[in-house]
Amino acid sequence: MSSPPGVPLTTHQLEPEDDPMHGAAHEDEEGEGDEIGPAASDDSSEEPEEDEEEARRIREGFIVDEEEEEEASEEEEERRRRRKRRKRRHREREEEEALEEDDLELLEENTGASFSRNRLTRIRRARDAESPPAASASRRKAVVESSDDDLDNDFGLPQVKDIQSIWDDERAVGRDDEDEADLDDMDNFIEYEDEDESGAAMDEEEREERRKERRRLEKERRRAMGSRPELAGIDANAWDEIYEVFGDGHEFDWALEADEETPLDEEMLKPEMKYQDVFEPSEIRARMLTEDDDLIRAHDTPERMQLATSSLSSSATLSLQSPLTERDLDDASIWVITRLSSRKERDFFSPDGQFHRFLPDLVQAVTSALQYLFIQEFEVPYIWTHKRDYISYFNPEELRTRVELLTLDDLWRVYTLGQKYRSLVERRKTLDALYARLGVSDDYFETHLRRRVESVEFVADATEWLGMKYRDDKKRQFEMHFHDDEEQPETKKWKVPSRTSAYELAKKSTVAKLAQGFGIEPHEVVINVLKGALEHYVQDPELNPSAYAEQFADPDPAKARPPEELLRRARMIFATELGKDPALREEVRKVFKEHAEISVQPTERGINKVSEHDPYFNFKYLHNKRAMDMKQSTQFLSILTAESEHLVTVSIHIPPEAKSAFERKLHDAFTSENFSETAQSWNEERLRIIQETIEHHLIPVGVKWTREWLREESEEYYCRQCAEVLRDRVDVAPYHSPEMSPGDTPKVLAMSWGQGNPQKDVITVVYMDDAGRLREHTKLDNLYDAEIKDEFIDLLRRRKPDVIVIGGFSIATASLSKRVKELIQPPAPDPPANGWDSAPPSQESFDIPVIYVYDEVARLYQNSKRAEEEFSALSSIAKYCVGLARYTQSPLNEYAALGADIAAVSYLEGVHHPIPTDRVLTALERVLVDITNKVGVDINRAVTDSYYQHLLPFVCGLGPRKAQVLVKKIAQIGGTLVNREQFVKSNLLTTKIFLNAAGFLRIVQSTDGVKASKNRHGEEADAPDPLDNTRIHPEDYELARKMATDALELDEEDVHDEHPSHVVSLIMQDPENDKKLDELNLDDFAVNMYETNHDRKRHTLNVIRAELLKPFGEMRKTFPIPNVWDVLAMLTGENQNTLRVGNIISVVVLRINESFVVVRLDSGIEGVINAQYLADQATPTKQAVKKGQSIQGVIIDAKMNLANDSFSVELSSRPSDVSAGDMQFRRVKHDEYWDHVQHDRDTEMQARKKRAEVDRTRRVIKHPNFHNFNAGQAEQYLDKQQRGDVVIRPSSKGANHLAVTWKVDDKLYQHIDVVELNADPSGQTVGTKLIVDNQHQFSDLDELIVNHVQAMARKVEELMAHEKFKHGSEDELHLFLKNFVAANPAKSAYGFTLNRKRPGHFSLCFLANKNSTVQTWPVRVTPEAYYLFETPAAGVPELCDAFKVRHLHESQNLGGGGLGGKTPYGARTPARTPAPGHATPGRMSVRHVGRTPNPYGGAPGGATPFGAPPPSALGMPPPPTPAYAGYQTPGYGSRPAGAGWGDAPAPW
Repeated sequence: MSSPPGVPLTTHQLEPEDDPMHGAAHEDEEGEGDEIGPAASDDSSEEPEEDEEEARRIREGFIVDEEEEEEASEEEEERRRRRKRRKRRHREREEEEALEEDDLELLEENTGASFSRNRLTRIRRARDAESPPAASASRRKAVVESSDDDLDNDFGLPQVKDIQSIWDDERAVGRDDEDEADLDDMDNFIEYEDEDESGAAMDEEEREERRKERRRLEKERRRAMGSRPELAGIDANAWDEIYEVFGDGHEFDWALEADEETPLDEEMLKPEMKYQDVFEPSEIRARMLTEDDDLIRAHDTPERMQLATSSLSSSATLSLQSPLTERDLDDASIWVITRLSSRKERDFFSPDGQFHRFLPDLVQAVTSALQYLFIQEFEVPYIWTHKRDYISYFNPEELRTRVELLTLDDLWRVYTLGQKYRSLVERRKTLDALYARLGVSDDYFETHLRRRVESVEFVADATEWLGMKYRDDKKRQFEMHFHDDEEQPETKKWKVPSRTSAYELAKKSTVAKLAQGFGIEPHEVVINVLKGALEHYVQDPELNPSAYAEQFADPDPAKARPPEELLRRARMIFATELGKDPALREEVRKVFKEHAEISVQPTERGINKVSEHDPYFNFKYLHNKRAMDMKQSTQFLSILTAESEHLVTVSIHIPPEAKSAFERKLHDAFTSENFSETAQSWNEERLRIIQETIEHHLIPVGVKWTREWLREESEEYYCRQCAEVLRDRVDVAPYHSPEMSPGDTPKVLAMSWGQGNPQKDVITVVYMDDAGRLREHTKLDNLYDAEIKDEFIDLLRRRKPDVIVIGGFSIATASLSKRVKELIQPPAPDPPANGWDSAPPSQESFDIPVIYVYDEVARLYQNSKRAEEEFSALSSIAKYCVGLARYTQSPLNEYAALGADIAAVSYLEGVHHPIPTDRVLTALERVLVDITNKVGVDINRAVTDSYYQHLLPFVCGLGPRKAQVLVKKIAQIGGTLVNREQFVKSNLLTTKIFLNAAGFLRIVQSTDGVKASKNRHGEEADAPDPLDNTRIHPEDYELARKMATDALELDEEDVHDEHPSHVVSLIMQDPENDKKLDELNLDDFAVNMYETNHDRKRHTLNVIRAELLKPFGEMRKTFPIPNVWDVLAMLTGENQNTLRVGNIISVVVLRINESFVVVRLDSGIEGVINAQYLADQATPTKQAVKKGQSIQGVIIDAKMNLANDSFSVELSSRPSDVSAGDMQFRRVKHDEYWDHVQHDRDTEMQARKKRAEVDRTRRVIKHPNFHNFNAGQAEQYLDKQQRGDVVIRPSSKGANHLAVTWKVDDKLYQHIDVVELNADPSGQTVGTKLIVDNQHQFSDLDELIVNHVQAMARKVEELMAHEKFKHGSEDELHLFLKNFVAANPAKSAYGFTLNRKRPGHFSLCFLANKNSTVQTWPVRVTPEAYYLFETPAAGVPELCDAFKVRHLHESQNLGGGGLGGKTPYGARTPARTPAPGHATPGRMSVRHVGRTPNPYGGAPGGATPFGAPPPSALGMPPPPTPAYAGYQTPGYGSRPAGAGWGDAPAPW
């Protein structure tokens, strides 16, 4: 880089910290040049010698003012201190952050600089970078001092440059070698700060070497920077001018210093990257890497005990409940034992129970179990295996008496109840904390309620009770003010919705004092109920209830309430407080638990949908079934499912006698024993309180609780049933042939033909060895070609499988099984069967069993993600075969590998309920835990075999997380364990986990000795121990050694120098070990231990004996072989119900022979119909049926032979057999608690509806307005049409009726009944006489529409167009009339509006004066006139006149009451029910199908509609006979301007 002409360059000596690496963040691509100061000479000469000399003197600081020198010195000192601080801060991290050798070489190659190997730091990412700052050592002042700050910028922060340095990046002019002379001249003259600091330790030669090295680096750097010739002509004077105008760029350094420091601190405070910042939460949760998972792994508590749900669940959460303490054990044991089981209650608690005398021992057993579970934190398998003596009866004086106090299921039940009790303890503490926060003293709560808290429901009730009773105290504790508090200004608050109940409102009024007049407090009544005696007596007031209540009436007459209302409110207060009492609610729950009954009623939808073949039919009309009888079934779950589908409604109630008994208890505790009239009156009030309490408070609480309790009991029963089915499937040993020993793993050849389609499917064969490894996989087109047969035989010869497993998805699998059996054991020649040729005799046979196995797990496995990961190259059928083979080798391992998918397996046939998955998984997981610990897990195999590793999480004390970390730790120390001591000495397991798991983790000992561990700590630690391959717990090793020593009759001196378990090896290898161990008296040994140390070890001694004889002996049942119906269900889905004799099924004819016909069922099973069963009369088979024909047949026999792989049915297709039906076989049996009356009633109703549907023919009438609609459909169709439009439709009254629906107004339709006197029986045409309302007769539908419907529509339009008509409801018209008369007191007002309750009618409302009420008269519309009662009016003006005349006449006839008198006869006033005979003849539209009404039919018996008197009674002529003409529907014209009575204004 060049400087201004003639100005020599100044070089900078770099400290190691001033390395270019530290400033790389702010260098430009072209590099950074030297910084040049302004010239100080006033000489304007252009001579380069003078300019260069002057510039050099200025840069070296010779020409400066004193003030500038002092300021520069202070700034230099401050800058030096800052550099030293940075050096000191970063020097501490230089060692650990040193760059590697490769990085240094790469930097030297790219920069041309030489770097110190021990002073540079690794370049880190921006968020991690903590490189130490660099500092410059040059002594420059004023203008050139900015370079120090620039060099200090180690973190790529924005730089402040001198004004000269703005050109530095562009002034990289190539220098000649002559520049080196100038550098040499000036370099000797310049003194560097680092030389002063280190001069004492550096001689002249070393100093010279450093200078030369820096000059060389500077030269190479400049040569690499390129050139900018356009800047070469700038001289020193020009730089002076630039400096005077722009300054040196350091005026605002003080403001930027803080900005430079802040990012450093922020950078240091940035957190390091974590996997939570990169991965999705769901992925982290799936891999068990959350913080909760880390806590579970680290905590020394069994994993399953730390979880609130099953460890199989993907949503398993950490349990936050506090552990039980020793003080809780007594209460916990009593609480648990009373809820253990009904059988325990019957056998132990009942005085005449079978084991009543062992009740104290049962209590002790439960206490011991709770202590082991919740204080010492041992899991159930550990207690069942190693501590069973503490949960069994043991009495040294009665050794022959053996009573199992707690079974394995009871032990799990104790664990579940213990968890619930622990939750109850937490809730008790919360309740106590709430009571303490209230700061009140309640003797009833402390004395009676607190000690009765035995359920979660009681805690909730007590919390609600405290909140109700001390609601105001609870509010005041947050609004406490002291006398010296400053008055706070009132702030505006948003109004929140009020939740004040009627009880709270009444409690704040004087009625609360009235409620105290019942003579006793609510809680005193409850105490009387609980005691069963009158501990608190009732005090009757002297006044009767009404007189007593009047004392509490409000003095303000406007606010005063009658005594009856005050008493009602007082009863409500007392009933509420009584009904919310926790103790009384607990009593009600007991009553419901003992006496509750369940009834079910079908909904309208359920009546039609739930048929006799539906599973829901079992309880469709369930009636008064006891809840206690439904606990041990899933029926209630089915009821809830049907209820959720809106098919049934469930009602829960208690019998009247139980309700009366409870009501009598309350009555006895609440009523007074006095016999005065006043006392009896108060007792009546108290009886009302009791009834209100029971009906409004206690019964709803009991119903709600019973529903939840019964649901929970039913779910628990369902889970137990699923667990039992799973236990039957996994508590089995691997398959073993007669030549194998129990527990050995077989070599399996699995085969499947898939769907069995010869054109599409091939035979898939998979072979797995006894180690569970896939050894061979092939596909065969068939088993008939000689080459393929030889290949199959060769496979059997080479692999020698122990068993051949067959599976598939169709009945063709049976053919495959049969063919395989023929190949391995050729039978004698037989005629062809089912189209398969018999195999020819073979020279070689194999004694290999061919079996079917349960394939539900294999079906899940073939499409699972696990199968794709393990065998991605295999086809789906091959993966299915792998699943079959694995199940055959270890059903337990295959089910354990399912994980959470184990809940997808069907356990109970035909039972599907929406039960929480976590609950099912918990029950299934416990079965896997039991069986896994029963079998044991080879820990060394689990480390290396990922499939076998699925068993490890079910080991006692472990879980998915702890098993995962255990495998990793073992792999880190070599992957193999020699003995169980390594679990502790190598810190593989914590103390409690080791105690739980040690007895179930096997370490198999090899015959040739165990190799030493890679991480050995000594010979003793690595020595194998034969007891490590037994179920004996390490805490009982000494007992085992003692037993072995005694059995061998050895002394301690005989085995003193041997391994402690050497005698165990001797007894295990002794051929007569069983005899020698039998000679030991284990009972005496157990008694001796009990008397010495109170150790109970009788069962443990028996376990030790069994393990010494056969370590980890097989204790499971033999491998189950499916029966014929199980195989048929797997292959076809058929079962004994679908193929029951008598069922009618559909079949297809396959082959026809003279004596029989071969048919096929939908499931693929073949059937036979013999000739005599084809028809009722003898008919040749070829004439009776055709090939491919589908016919109905009755099953008369099911022929199933699993040994021969034969599955067929025999049927009859005779019409006499088929016509009988199979309803009696398919009908679902109803429950014994059945409502026969309601069932018969609903059945009759359905039959009646069906008959009506059959009788009602679908009419076909050729008319544009005719539609086959019902009333609702007609209204829906007319909804979008105009007023006056018509729909003609069939009538529900019969074939001789029609219905006409026309639109009166929006959402208002009138239905007219039309009678056809000469109706067409076929329903294809319309009769010629159509009668409406027994008055109007028409010859066809067009005449009816024009002269009747449209005529009425014109009348409606005319009246609606009148000024007196008001749109809207009748209430709105009433309001208008009242407002008008109020504004015009001297006038009356009236108006018309549509009567929406009676389509085709109007309401005439009028108000005579302001003191009268609004009265309403009916106006009926007919084609010829309006009818006010029975007075006809041809038009609207005539109608108004008729109204005025009639009103005047009525007023005079009623005694001259004048306007506003009584309502005229036949009319009505608002909100008053019409008198009999005034019912509306028509009906409003309610949108449901029914009979077509007749709105024009007169009242029954010829009575005048609306109950009005006949016209003659009022002196009016009878209505004239109408004349019909072809009227047209009027258009919508302007309203006539007629004057109304009272001259009321026009409508609003």
